Amino acid sequence: MQYLHTMVRVSDLDASLHFYCELLGLKEVRRKENDKGRFTLVFLAAPFDEPRSSRLTAPELELTYNWDPEEYTGGRNFGHLAYRVDDIYALCQKLKDNGVTINRPPRDGHMAFVKSPDGISVELLQKGDALAAQEPWASMENTGSW
Repeated sequence: MQYLHTMVRVSDLDASLHFYCELLGLKEVRRKENDKGRFTLVFLAAPFDEPRSSRLTAPELELTYNWDPEEYTGGRNFGHLAYRVDDIYALCQKLKDNGVTINRPPRDGHMAFVKSPDGISVELLQKGDALAAQEPWASMENTGSW
């Protein structure tokens, strides 16, 4: 397993970039604009981690800016932890067998979400290419929120 990033939703991207980059000293390493989803993702890395971030896209801080105004309450501005895993199906099965709800099953063989006992969302991403779809995951519905 490899730690990838922590996601934080921000309400003012410019103010957040000023804080994280100009004041804290993090570096913007990549940006993704999604017109259809109406959001921008900005990935930041600490200067020491920047070379590793360039090679591995980790460890990073992901700033998520939703273009449509949204009020973040109840910790919704904190998004999730993300880990790259060797076999998403095997890990999800282990978690499920031990009573963990798979909130967003790995239907695509690439991504799943679960929650910690304290309700922190954890994103699991398949290392390399997505695995071929397989049951029971392919037809499993989402449960709750993540």
